[in-house]
Amino acid sequence: MAVVVRAGAAPLCWFGVFAAGIGVLVPGWTGRRIGVLAGAALFLVTAAVVALVRRGRYTALARGAVRAGRYDVLQDRAVTVGVWRRGHRWWLLSAFAAALGSSLAVPAAGGLLLAGAGTGLLLKAAWLGRRERAGDALLWVRVDWLDARGGSPAGKAVKGLRGTGVAAGDAAPGGARRRTAEPV
Repeated sequence: MAVVVRAGAAPLCWFGVFAAGIGVLVPGWTGRRIGVLAGAALFLVTAAVVALVRRGRYTALARGAVRAGRYDVLQDRAVTVGVWRRGHRWWLLSAFAAALGSSLAVPAAGGLLLAGAGTGLLLKAAWLGRRERAGDALLWVRVDWLDARGGSPAGKAVKGLRGTGVAAGDAAPGGARRRTAEPV
């Protein structure tokens, strides 16, 4: 589950930083100083909101996790990330374009808002990773319960989570890439 949450964090952060960097070059209507200060406030608020939203649903799903069965369809981390990014590529590009366009009015604010959303997803994945370490089990969402774009790990279609040992698969707790020399 943390892999799906974490899949959008890197593109959002990088697109946001890039858009904010370009946005600082344009003076905008409000000026650079106001734009950067407003962007910093948006970054902090967005990161906090994204990190905290739906925690109750994630906690309820984690509490009801059952052992993964033979017929549960689970997929590798790399496949999950690839499916999520392909399914959301137009949303990511549209958000990047909107962040660049907003730089004409408020420099860097849109880019920092995007980066804040990515940071919030990283914080949520880290929180899920701490829960996985505490429970000594990786939490998985069945692939057939995710939406068509590979997202929504706590959506209405998700009836429950599956658990495996922490050595299963190629993901570490929190959705990060496993850092072992040999595959487990």
